[in-house]
Order: sequence, then C-alpha cells, then structure tokens
Amino acid sequence: MSRARYKLVVDPIACDGAGVCAELLPEMITLDPWGFPIIHGDEVPDGLLELARRTTVSCPRLALTLVRLDKR
Repeated sequence: MSRARYKLVVDPIACDGAGVCAELLPEMITLDPWGFPIIHGDEVPDGLLELARRTTVSCPRLALTLVRLDKR
C-alpha cells in the first residue's frame, strides 16, 4: 500500500502576505519582495507533512491548503 502524497497550494486572493507560513515552514516556503509566499517543490516530503498541516491552520487568512495527490 502506498502512502498518501500532498502538495501545498496558496490562494493568492485570500493571502494578505503576513508571512507566517514562511516562518513556520521555511524548508518549503519563501516570500517574494511583497511578502507573498512562493511554495517550493511539487510534493510535501514525509518529514514535513505534520509541520505543513500546522502551517495551513496557522495562516491568519487560511490561504494555504494541503491538497492530496492521487495516483491515477
């Protein structure tokens, strides 16, 4: 049985550029010059999955989502 795979997605309309996500998950998120997140990597590594979950719920605007990647 294979493990579930996830990626982080940001809603650019909801995001206000607070930068909390980059502080909590710098391994995957940096900020552009205006403070908006740039997500690196197509998939959240196993070792960062729990931290990615915490980051999504810590976003003040709930602009981050963990999306499950299904094998087809």
